[in-house]
Amino acid sequence: MILSNPIDQHGLQSLFEDLLKDTDIEINGSRPWDVKVLDNAFYSRVFRQGSLGLGESYMDGMWECEQIDELINRVLRHDLEAHLDNKAKFKIGLNVAGAKLRDFVNPQSINRAKEDVSSHYDLGNDLFQKMLDKRMTYTCGYWHHVETLDEAQEAKLDLICRKAGLKPGMRVLDIGCGWGSFMNYAAEKYGVICDGITLSHEQAALGQQIADDKRLPVSFVLQDYREYQPKEKYDRIISVGMIEHVGPSNYDEYFRCAKRMLKDDGLFVLHTIGGKESADKTDPWIDKYIFPNGVCPSFVQLAQAVENKFVIEDVHNIGESYDKTLVAWCENFDKAWPELAEKYGERFRRMWRYYLLSCAGAFRARNINVWQFVLSHENLSQPTYVRQI
Repeated sequence: MILSNPIDQHGLQSLFEDLLKDTDIEINGSRPWDVKVLDNAFYSRVFRQGSLGLGESYMDGMWECEQIDELINRVLRHDLEAHLDNKAKFKIGLNVAGAKLRDFVNPQSINRAKEDVSSHYDLGNDLFQKMLDKRMTYTCGYWHHVETLDEAQEAKLDLICRKAGLKPGMRVLDIGCGWGSFMNYAAEKYGVICDGITLSHEQAALGQQIADDKRLPVSFVLQDYREYQPKEKYDRIISVGMIEHVGPSNYDEYFRCAKRMLKDDGLFVLHTIGGKESADKTDPWIDKYIFPNGVCPSFVQLAQAVENKFVIEDVHNIGESYDKTLVAWCENFDKAWPELAEKYGERFRRMWRYYLLSCAGAFRARNINVWQFVLSHENLSQPTYVRQI
């Protein structure tokens, strides 16, 4: 790649090392979070393309790092972009906006949402069965007085059930239900009847099979939340890790749909990754390879979207638990790789490990968090929510 204002690779390496000096990251150092550069074109690629170049160059084998999660944690905590002075930016012809997180996302139409969901969640049930917990819960666990991934996920599912105040016989809607881990747990442990909306054919097929095998009152609906028209309103609505795929231009409609489908005395428990600042774009590498058109909402964006629709009864940040969850997923993925290698290939392995560990680092740096909101109708005179932790 030709730079608009070329400087030699040695100069780029020196600039890179200077940027890293306060992070305790070394080029070709011996610590597990140090970067081992295998191709010197790595420097120009990262300076040119920012986070996209960093991720793609790892996928292409241009650098190695034993502990990518800690590398990303240190990079984010020290806000390296802010250390690029104007002279350095001019030298390397860097478009800094292209290097920032949350940079490239489009509004979610119904048709586009279906394509985006399929591109990730229909990769293959075999991959997710090997990586996730026994209930196939593809969201942040709750590592509160627990030791294992299975325990952390059940703790999260139970926390949501208690926040929702579930009682036998209640009808519950899960918006973005995945493989049905929440619905199956809630039906088993709390005796509720669940409907789940998903756009993933793979998730719906396997999830319905799991529910049917256990003879649970759980049904999957392959439909966009905007198109779903239930015959009657629900006692409770749950949405776990779904609104990250909705897009800021659709937040208002998302909450209007939930309000329309919830009984007057009902509760809505929303679990979401949360961004530290409002944006309508996402990290370009994540957008290209993992979650097309996804974006993590900020607190301000969510508060504005629920205005005149719901009362915020409670907010709980469990973001530190996602770091542990992602590391656990990566450990499972690594163990299972010999069984997956022939189908998915080496470049996918590097992409997937980079995804899991770079996200773990972002949560460790508190660059992103996880919030659980409990919402009630604004005209509810006697709130039914009781604080749970």
